[in-house]
Amino acid sequence: MTVLNDLDRFHLAGDVVDRVPRLQGVGGHFKQLLRNKLVEHKQYIHEHGDDMPEIRDWTWPY
Repeated sequence: MTVLNDLDRFHLAGDVVDRVPRLQGVGGHFKQLLRNKLVEHKQYIHEHGDDMPEIRDWTWPY
């Protein structure tokens, strides 16, 4: 649901790139990486009906 509502970590990271001036130089490549990951994720959901394991099982590192 967070991906569908643009509230996942990929969309949030892209928003940070848009708002932090010093990231503008590398932001384009990074944002493309994020978009590619979102496409991969949506394809996985379409095939399997669930989030990718790296998304579903992600936890904050200690």
